[in-house]
Amino acid sequence: MIKYRLICKNCNLTFDSWFASSGEFEKLKKNKYLNCHQCSSNSIDKSLMAPKLINQSKIENFEKNSKKFKELNKTIKEYQKFIKNNFDYVGKNFAYEARSIHYNEKKNNKGIYGTASNDEMKELKDEGIEVEMIPWVEDKKN
Repeated sequence: MIKYRLICKNCNLTFDSWFASSGEFEKLKKNKYLNCHQCSSNSIDKSLMAPKLINQSKIENFEKNSKKFKELNKTIKEYQKFIKNNFDYVGKNFAYEARSIHYNEKKNNKGIYGTASNDEMKELKDEGIEVEMIPWVEDKKN
């Protein structure tokens, strides 16, 4: 696939379009299948385009960011492992269970974790219940 910046000779509109190859563009132009979106003219030409080049600094920046991402992902997974081993999973009942523990309706020696909406989290905090949201990374094993 190749992307060309096209220009209408009639109204000077410029727009981008994708083609299977440069030969495909020429074939479509010759058979008058290309037209302007604005004025419907068939007078369409390629305009000058600069190719996008990947320089060494972009590659190094990508590699650096990739390493940071991997380190961050590893740290999050370590936190997740600690939480899974030391807290009780309550699923979508998190807000209810947090209130039950906070208002002493339910004694629990371990902390809890689960899911809650942003509104539920705000309500819990407004009630003076200490809660925190942490990023959760699912293992993708394909």
